[in-house]
Amino acid sequence: MQIVIDTNVLLASLRSSSGASFAIIQLIDQRRISPVISVPLMFEYEEVLHRVGYLPHLSTHEIDTFLDYFASLSAEQRIFFLWRPVLVDSDDDMLLELAVTSHADYLVTHNVRDFLPGSADFGLRVVTPGEFLRAFRESNQP
Repeated sequence: MQIVIDTNVLLASLRSSSGASFAIIQLIDQRRISPVISVPLMFEYEEVLHRVGYLPHLSTHEIDTFLDYFASLSAEQRIFFLWRPVLVDSDDDMLLELAVTSHADYLVTHNVRDFLPGSADFGLRVVTPGEFLRAFRESNQP
């Protein structure tokens, strides 16, 4: 199962080990799901996670190590076209393009409404981390 992960989910996973965002990272670590990345998305992850005060409990080295590991478990997708603008926030267009191009099963974000109504035009499932975990568990029941 391939998913595109919004930066806010990655950030939440590094802030708390008790939420759905962290559980998704654990599934990635167990290789039960595969995140899809692009070079621009990795640059966004890096820029946001390194913002002063966002992750005060982690050093720059620890953040970089995490990102390197995350990238090593991810499938890279190149995007050769742009559909922009489709969404209200142009930064979210990058995620939409990545999810559609890679045929991702889900785009996981804490801001589902930011992807509406544009994502519906592509038949893309945009869900919160909690909704994704419920769907994952249901699809993996014996």
